[in-house]
Amino acid sequence: MRIAGLCIAALAICAPDPAPAQDAVAQFYRGKQISIVVGTTAGGGYDAYARFIARHFGDHIPGNPGVIVSNMPGAGSNLAAYHVAATAPKDGTVIGAIFAGALLEPLIGTTTVRHDPNRFQLLGSANDDVYVCLARKDAPVKTFAEALEKPLIMGASMASSSADFAMTLNNVLGAKFRTVLGYTGSRSIMLAMEKGEVQGACGFAWPSISVTNPEWFGESGPMRVLAQTHAKGYPGLNKEGVPRASDFARTPEQREIMELFFSHTSFGRPYLVAGEAPADRVAVLRKAFMETMRDPQFMAEAQRAGLDIDAVDGVETQRLVRRFYETSPDIIGKVKKALQPPQ
Repeated sequence: MRIAGLCIAALAICAPDPAPAQDAVAQFYRGKQISIVVGTTAGGGYDAYARFIARHFGDHIPGNPGVIVSNMPGAGSNLAAYHVAATAPKDGTVIGAIFAGALLEPLIGTTTVRHDPNRFQLLGSANDDVYVCLARKDAPVKTFAEALEKPLIMGASMASSSADFAMTLNNVLGAKFRTVLGYTGSRSIMLAMEKGEVQGACGFAWPSISVTNPEWFGESGPMRVLAQTHAKGYPGLNKEGVPRASDFARTPEQREIMELFFSHTSFGRPYLVAGEAPADRVAVLRKAFMETMRDPQFMAEAQRAGLDIDAVDGVETQRLVRRFYETSPDIIGKVKKALQPPQ
């Protein structure tokens, strides 16, 4: 029995202990600063979410590093994506917060990228986002059905959801959106809508636009929601009778194209690190991301701020992205064709 006891004690001493790995990560992050690089201008929804998350994220990372947010808009957030992939440190101290569409740029986009988005390691997504098309109430188009018959002048920025969503609806359903490109981001498009430079826009996430511009909506607001570009739609908008764009599909092919393209909003607010980031740090950051999303204080503050949190964990977000890269070339070709401007 004494020998057995000694053996058990020896096994306990020699058994693998996860603590050293955790301690190594904590030692690395202690005293350091993590930078979240947002691929949009300041003041928009992506920026608001990133700054809110940054206030809590470091509390859940071993070593409790500081977390700051910076903005790097351009090329539909591909500029920020390239920074994370190519020029920023690959040690887990730089996190990208980019458009979901930027992850699919080599497959269906029109912007040439110098990095492989499929190599990013996804930490998670803050939302399964519902995107919408909006219009001023004084515009000649009052419903999405009318947008299939009458022109509507839409603001957009290059290589972004505002351009891609409107183009897809034009090419697949025959919508009459006349897109004015050249705006720098969602904030400048919103200002253009307020001033009447344009009559509407597509590709805005309802959970953020309804929070950043609540005065736009309701009976006295100047804007209306024309359609939702999401398979299920947002509960509140569904209750109000706002249609889903896919409901207007006339053929199975049209529905298939829209469902594939718009399904990337399931990882609508992705957070990611470079593919070279060490696996132990990525695992810790993924865990910390979801702990932040579930933190009672975070959730309470999010509710008070009106921010919609419907987080998707890093493993599932990674799976969703890879599913796109494994889609047949035939289907990808149809989606890509739907994103091309008419000749």
